[in-house]
Amino acid sequence: MARTAGNGDDRDRDRDRQDADHPVPEREAADRIAILTRQIEAANTAYHTEDAPEIPDAEYDAQKRELAALEKAFPHLAQPDSPTGKVGGAVAEGFGKITHARRMMSLENAFSAAEVADFVDRIRSFLNLPADRPLDFTAEPKIDGLSLSLRYEGGRLVQAATRGDGAVGENVTANARTIGDIPQTLPAGAPEVLEVRGEVYMTHADFARLNQGDTGAAPVRTFANPRNAAAGSLRQLDPAITAARPLRFFAYAWGEISAPLAKTQMGAIRRLAELGFQTNPLTRLCSSIEQMLAAWAEIEQRRATLGYDIDGVVYKVDDLALQARLGFRSTTPRWALAHKFPAQTAWTRLEKIEIQVGRTGALSPVARLQPVTVGGVVVSNATLHNEDYIAGLDSRGQPIRDGRDIREGDWVEVYRAGDVIPKIADVDLARRPADARPYLFPDRCPECGSAAVREPGDSVRRCSGGLACPAQGIEKLRHFVSRPAFDIAGLGAKQIESFWRDGWIATPAEIFTLSERHGDGSEEPLSAREGWGPKSAANLFRAIAERRNIPLDRLILALGIRHVGEHAARILAQHYRDWPAFETAMSAATPGAGPEWQELTSIDGVGDVLAESVVLAFHQPAERKVIDDLVGLLNVIPVAALQTTSSPIAGLTVVFTGTLERMTRAEAKARAEAMGARVAGSVSAKTDLVVAGPGAGSKAKKAAELGIRVVDEDEWLTIVG
Repeated sequence: MARTAGNGDDRDRDRDRQDADHPVPEREAADRIAILTRQIEAANTAYHTEDAPEIPDAEYDAQKRELAALEKAFPHLAQPDSPTGKVGGAVAEGFGKITHARRMMSLENAFSAAEVADFVDRIRSFLNLPADRPLDFTAEPKIDGLSLSLRYEGGRLVQAATRGDGAVGENVTANARTIGDIPQTLPAGAPEVLEVRGEVYMTHADFARLNQGDTGAAPVRTFANPRNAAAGSLRQLDPAITAARPLRFFAYAWGEISAPLAKTQMGAIRRLAELGFQTNPLTRLCSSIEQMLAAWAEIEQRRATLGYDIDGVVYKVDDLALQARLGFRSTTPRWALAHKFPAQTAWTRLEKIEIQVGRTGALSPVARLQPVTVGGVVVSNATLHNEDYIAGLDSRGQPIRDGRDIREGDWVEVYRAGDVIPKIADVDLARRPADARPYLFPDRCPECGSAAVREPGDSVRRCSGGLACPAQGIEKLRHFVSRPAFDIAGLGAKQIESFWRDGWIATPAEIFTLSERHGDGSEEPLSAREGWGPKSAANLFRAIAERRNIPLDRLILALGIRHVGEHAARILAQHYRDWPAFETAMSAATPGAGPEWQELTSIDGVGDVLAESVVLAFHQPAERKVIDDLVGLLNVIPVAALQTTSSPIAGLTVVFTGTLERMTRAEAKARAEAMGARVAGSVSAKTDLVVAGPGAGSKAKKAAELGIRVVDEDEWLTIVG
């Protein structure tokens, strides 16, 4: 989920803050975000789409954790394609697609007791529940497997789908029918429509037998871990192969349902068991934070003896009515939390230091390690942050690790925890090889050979090659064709890289002139290119032509404007509705002044930093030319006015001010948006309604001056029913 910027008054101060909340300067954070985004996206593809993970699960969690922490500390730096706002991965080729009736969400992670307490506090705050009001939670093991949704109609299993990207999954119905734990029919009294969700997994014993070839199944490749084996087994194009694999299934949730299973989470789990599903016997009901943490500790102690992999404990609000009030964020439910297990440290040899070049041109060093098990997972690389960190200095030039530098060949202590990716904690000088030499950070980009320059006050060295640098240009085009942006079938990362290197595509507009320059009859037809033919070339040209019709929010996202992610693109599109209005407003806006600027920053979720980034993109000649060249080739589809059946506030712009007494501001905002309204942060001539509670000040006064309707909380609740 992309975050939007905060108050512009803090921008300059935040840029160089290095206190406990901002342990790195803004420039370093921006580059680290870019590197993490690239690594996590690659890991997502390997894990979710190819069932061939390249890094351990715990290392992936740590990378995503660090990215989320950086986005929280610097919300205006979130990348346009931030993986913190995505669920799962793309549907693999070869499977039919199933659109989930209700999205399959991911879970917010926690790694400490303090974060669990904060989770409970946030729920109480959102619901306005006092500390002495009972609030129960369930606690269940978090199974490390593959998420699956089973749909039953009239008591019969009619389809099964993987999570996919949360909205669309793979049709694995025939494969799911071969799993013994999955009922084919349900007993009398089951809901007419019931989507049961859970996890496909493999026990340790069955995993060992499968890798040894002792299951009676056809010989298979050696799997890295039980999760990988379970995912690869379920996602076979031949159901007979799945049938020969020892897969299991735990049910723990539901999607679309025609009649409630129960009034509580625990009651619903019991009902699923009565219907014939396997549910986890370690699920506990907890009435306090202390009981939640005790359940977590108990399950962690039993982890090694369970016979299957778990990586934490999931807490869920037990009362389903409260779950409904809490609702969802873009990718996670507010009422659930995954409390992950901790990691450890280990010593190993640093074999080599390699440099990766990020989308912004930042050179980031990575330690390639002799593989070592840390906390039960194998770690083979770790971050080294920047050249100062390698030299034993922090961003202020002060010694860290008592000034000990890091050299290739050193024995180093690798540290992993929930809030950081694997990194080098210390160096053992007593074991340093006699021929080890201080590491010389490169002053040339390893991708393009351009000078790598470090500006005064910047801890990061950057490639000066710009679009001439493959690491930067390719990434920008990859983002343009990514799934949430233009999503052009047949034009993925590999094709973009190939066309870029051969000079066929250098800007987004050139994608839409590809058929004119490389169609049949041209000097270099795509159909004659290796790996292509007349049919595949025609299919690509057709897919590109179809994407000339693009929704406004996807176009805004695809432009790759800094700080503009999916959420920001969506709220900008919903506000301005069509391209001419958006383009005119951005062209006329002046940062910090004028009605266009005031209107832009009044949009709820748009801060000064985000607004300035968007406006500047339309005022820089080179970037503006790229935008104009592209839009001239497109038909931009306007955003329809928000509509919600029978909603009296659909399409209205609402501002909340003052103190609400019968619900929290967060709940009021969520309800308004769910009913089709737009919630703004300030009052303007385009505001339709102001909800004013006690203590309302300047906003209520301005609304009165503009003749905008002002209501109190009671009248607001009457309006929304």
